[in-house]
Amino acid sequence: MDYRDRITIEPGKRGGKPCIRGIRMTVYDVLDYLASGMTSGEILVDFPYLTAEDIQACLAYAADRERHQITVAA
Repeated sequence: MDYRDRITIEPGKRGGKPCIRGIRMTVYDVLDYLASGMTSGEILVDFPYLTAEDIQACLAYAADRERHQITVAA
């Protein structure tokens, strides 16, 4: 899956944060729900406009950002 098909960044929406398919749900929102212990299934029930592919795209986006992060020596 190419997350670029689902993750959008628009300057006037949610402060330019990466969102899912142009809606007002950010990648951070989904990652925060997952980090707090929610399962993908619970997220999909609470937010029926999301899909399993949207959640997977958020994870792929985060992995890509981490992979390209610059490390500074201490």
